[in-house]
Parts: sequence; C-alpha cells; structure tokens
Amino acid sequence: MQEIKRNGYLQQLIDRKENGMIKIITGIRRVGKSYLLFNIFYRYLLESGVPVENVICVDLDDTKKRELRDPDRLQDYLLSKITNDSEQYYIMLDEVQFAISKEEISKEEPLRLYGVLNALSRKQNVDIYITGSNSRFLSSDIRTEFRGRGDVIHVYPLSFFEYYQAKGGDKSDAWREYFNYGGLPLILSCKTSQQKVQYLSDVLENVYLRDVIERNHLRGNNEIDKVVDIIASSVGSLTNPKKLAAAFQSSGIKISDATIRNYLALLEDAFLIKKAERYDIKGKKYINSPYKYYFADVGLRNSRLNYRQQEETHIMENIIYNELVSRGFNVDVGIVPIRAIQNNKQSVVQTEVDFVCNQGNRRYYIQSAFSIPDESKMAQESRSLMHIHDFFKKIIIVKDNIEPWRNENGILIMGVYDFLLDPNSLDR
Repeated sequence: MQEIKRNGYLQQLIDRKENGMIKIITGIRRVGKSYLLFNIFYRYLLESGVPVENVICVDLDDTKKRELRDPDRLQDYLLSKITNDSEQYYIMLDEVQFAISKEEISKEEPLRLYGVLNALSRKQNVDIYITGSNSRFLSSDIRTEFRGRGDVIHVYPLSFFEYYQAKGGDKSDAWREYFNYGGLPLILSCKTSQQKVQYLSDVLENVYLRDVIERNHLRGNNEIDKVVDIIASSVGSLTNPKKLAAAFQSSGIKISDATIRNYLALLEDAFLIKKAERYDIKGKKYINSPYKYYFADVGLRNSRLNYRQQEETHIMENIIYNELVSRGFNVDVGIVPIRAIQNNKQSVVQTEVDFVCNQGNRRYYIQSAFSIPDESKMAQESRSLMHIHDFFKKIIIVKDNIEPWRNENGILIMGVYDFLLDPNSLDR
C-alpha cells in the first residue's frame, strides 16, 4: 500500500511548530495519529535538518515502556535526553492516556502528567507533541490542566478525497468501497472484502469497545453493546436517552435513561460517535433534545450491523457530516418553523435542514438528498431552505454525478463526488 500523505494534517503540525504550545493530536484509535506523528512529521523534521537524537519518541501504548507511564519516571527519562540547552528538542509521546492512573481520574486535583508536560513546555528549547484517543483525558481538560498551553489537532478517518487519492481508479468503485468499509487507513491494505469485514469487526470489538469497557470499569458489555447497536441503526434519526430507554423497554430490556446518557458520553469520549445538536434558525437558539448521532467512521457502523442496514441515504448523510467536521465546521441540525394550513387550520410545522455549518463568519445550509428526480422532490428538499431569510449559501448535495447548477431560487445543487473531492466545493 502506498503511503497516505495526509498533507493537511502535516501542514497543521508545521504551522504550529515551536509555537510554545503543547500540540495535542486526538482522534479515534487506529486513525493514523501515530503514523502522522512518528513517521510523516518525524521524517519532515529530519529532512529539515533536525538531528535524529534531538527527536525524542516514547510510545506509551507499548508494554515494554510500561515504566514510563509513571509521570515522574517519564520526566526523568525525557530530561536525560535533553543534553544541550542551546539546541532545539522535539518530544513526541504516543497515547498519553496510559500515563494517567485510574486513581487520579477520581480526584479533583491536577493530573501529574499534565504537570510534567507543562513544566517541560516552559523550557525554551523544547517542543512537545502528544497523541491520545480519549477526550476525557485530553480535550475536555485542556483549558484547565494545560493552563492555556494546549493546541488541539483532531485527526479523522480518511476523507473520501484522501481515500480516492490513495486508491485511484474509478470514482464509483472507490465510493462503493468507502461507503461500505469507511476510511480507517488500514482498510486500504486489505486485499479482499472478506479481509476488510474481518478487520473492522476485530478492531471494533477488541480495540474500541474493549477500551471503553475496561477504561471505565463497566461490569459487562451487554448494555453498552445494545446502545451501540441502536445508535448504529438510527444514524441520521433524532433521538435522546429517554427515547432510547423507552425503545429498550418495549423490547423487554430495562436500561435507565441515565445509564444510556452515560454510555453515550463514553462513546463520544472515545470519539466513536459525535452528537449534532438542534438549532432553531429563526429563533437563533439551541433546542436541548432530541439530537442526531453520527459514527466517526461509517465502516465501523456498517460492521456493527453486519452490513444489514445499508440505506444509502443515511450512510451518505453520515459521510457528508464527517466531511464537514473534518473541514473544521461546527455542524448542527437546523430547525425552521413554517406556518402551514392543515385540516383548514393554521399550524406551525417544524421543518429540518440537515446541516447548519458554521466556521467563523462563514455559514452554509446543506441538505443531503439521495436524488431529485422531479419538481415535487425539489420542492420537498428546498422547503426548509426557502424559509430561511438570510443571505448565507444554501446547498443540496445529491448522489447523482451531475454538473453543479443553481435553481431559480439560487440554491446550489451538486453531486456528492464534486462536494467530497473538491476542498473548496462549498465556495463554488
């Protein structure tokens, strides 16, 4: 398999080089964080003239380095490698959650590892890069624990653009594979469909879910397994812990909504799923519940369901959502109240915009529509967009391989290939 360059993430690391911050590379396990740091960026440093002995690498996931999971020993080891105050050193630590003890998590005091990293980062000739696969120990603590010294880079599974760059060939063949097996980098090294299926099944059960269960001391995996199953089967549908508890109850399974809420938070902390909140576009406010959940990788979602529920509309929506967040957008589900006549009475109907995408002063309203075969379907997909009275761009993305065009209301319609394969597609 040829190397996947991941140039966008490499550039983010280059742009942050020696900025005085601790670079925190997060993301789901097996997404390529370690390869990005220890291979791609490491090679960049050496090619830039950095001496090999000035790049200090520690893989805390490696059981052979178990003793370095103790922050004090880790600090002693790192300081022993920094031998010349006049030279620049680069520290790379992989999977730092292994250096945080279970006892520390329960205490309301600064974590020892963060104290070590903060102390090292104050040295003028030290530049620190760390990776981690759990937001509870990283992202959610950055502001308080790193005291303003944390700089986060979140790495996502391969985008369709990256996948197609590595695979080449016909777009539709690449799409069919990506649609079924997702974008975990090692999927590209699997030669057959059977190997892809087996890899995804193994990594989901033996890495992701086992990590969540063991790290959070769950007594058994039956309950969280069922939560994963129902979230996988309801991608793109509105839900919340109370609705999920009721669904389990109707199936004869008793799980409280509080337990479900905790399980969902654990799955989010492990970056397996991501929650999209609802936003009232006219009222300019968030609506607390229900939400939509999307899988970080559609291949994991499909594997969980044994490829039984392959509704292309919902999977395409999940892929579009992942693409938008990987481009740096904050993505919500939009709600647009519309006054309508029903049964000779005026009422307010809640219509939906699949994605409200915000990034600084940029905003886009996006609908995911598998196809628009006629005017009736166009009217249906455009209905909510037509009732948004601002000047931000409105877009409908379809599966059809079409030339991008605008309808008479100024709504841009484009095919999913054009959207995914052009990093600037939203600005057409």
